[in-house]
Amino acid sequence: MKLFVAPSKIAQGGRGVFARSGIKKGEVVETCPFIEISQKEAERSVLINYTFFFGKDRAALALGYGSLYNHSESPNASFKINEKDKEIVFTAIREINKDEEITFDYGGGEQRNPLWFEV
Repeated sequence: MKLFVAPSKIAQGGRGVFARSGIKKGEVVETCPFIEISQKEAERSVLINYTFFFGKDRAALALGYGSLYNHSESPNASFKINEKDKEIVFTAIREINKDEEITFDYGGGEQRNPLWFEV
């Protein structure tokens, strides 16, 4: 496994996902299956903090490490939601060094759909 979870150095980041070894630009960091739930279901629980919103009243709870990646305005990864296969694909947008935290912009990823809050 090329990833591990550890305490984040980002303020209020909680846990974060880190690279166990270097990851090249363009390399898939992780492909996470997801469970689709409604936006209302997510809003009524702690899941709101771990959910990707897409489409009308649709939300995805990423499995694997997918819901543990933290936000950065200078991210090293992006994501794309693959609705057909019900998975979220995280890809390195620049080289990621060993032990570096992997982050993406909560403002949207490749599809530019904001997550549960504005940044």
